Amino acid sequence: MFGLIGHLTSLEHAQLVARELGYPEYADQGLDFWCSAPPQIVDDITVTSATGQKIHGKYVESCFLPEMLANRRIKAATRKVINAMAHAQKHGIDITALGGFSSIIFENFNLQQIQQVRNIKLEFERFTTGNTHTAYIICRQVEQASAKLGIDLSKATVAVCGATGDIGSAVCRWLNLRTDVGELLLVARNQERLNELQAELGRGKVMSLTEALPQADVIVWVASMPKGVEIDASQLKQPCLLIDGGYPKNLATKIQAPDIHVLNGGIVEHSLDIDWKIMRIVNMDVPARQLFACFAESMLLEFEKWHTNFSWGRNRITIDKMERIGAVSVKHGFRPLLG
Repeated sequence: MFGLIGHLTSLEHAQLVARELGYPEYADQGLDFWCSAPPQIVDDITVTSATGQKIHGKYVESCFLPEMLANRRIKAATRKVINAMAHAQKHGIDITALGGFSSIIFENFNLQQIQQVRNIKLEFERFTTGNTHTAYIICRQVEQASAKLGIDLSKATVAVCGATGDIGSAVCRWLNLRTDVGELLLVARNQERLNELQAELGRGKVMSLTEALPQADVIVWVASMPKGVEIDASQLKQPCLLIDGGYPKNLATKIQAPDIHVLNGGIVEHSLDIDWKIMRIVNMDVPARQLFACFAESMLLEFEKWHTNFSWGRNRITIDKMERIGAVSVKHGFRPLLG
């Protein structure tokens, strides 16, 4: 059985969804209530692969909200992730994806130190961040959507915002070794990590976001931010492709300009038979036909019976692993969202 640990994008979103899912006692509550709310299994899921194989899973709502980080409620945030993991394990789930901020919190606050949750000893091999599949899908989106828009990658400048993160660094590695991309711009907050990444790649220009935006033909957004950034569309090149792989979204601005194309990053399309209600409420444009690549990774690991923490730790995603998960992604009927 596979599992998905997810969360909603804001307090307002959480109140709305609680009402829709039939939890009226959650719907009128403020942040304090959500800080103490326990994890819940809110959906049972059946997925039928393109091969005809059938698997079952559960969706665990962690009750984490990005406002907890913004308001320095760090203890509440870390407790949410650890408790949701224990809840998944207690229900016998073999492989569970940590969606959205769950994996970032696990990494940034070093939660592997916490191995015991009440009477449950956490078995970390039962969990995956899903970041390998997400990085693979974003790379394919860069390649395929650029071609569709007539952007020649060999002459293009690609900026990666959040370049030193787990997904960002994997995207940089792939673009460096598997494409002939003209120029790579590396944008992130931590200068030391940026220098290390630049040394590893043997290329790439380190620069600030404001410097990078006007130079880039393609901008990949994979930074972990509780709140999106506002950008001025008039500063961007035309044509320009923006791939927003954040959850919540990295871009707060709804950009409506000719020749500026915004794509939801890290999302797969499929024509599979997936029986669930949860994708309707996590802001998917076409819930029956789209899902997060990180969630799809736990499904792929269950289909292939690779019950292992396939994506784990910071900056360990290899090209080899991206190609392996990419091959089974295609086999089971997933493809990158392109429009």
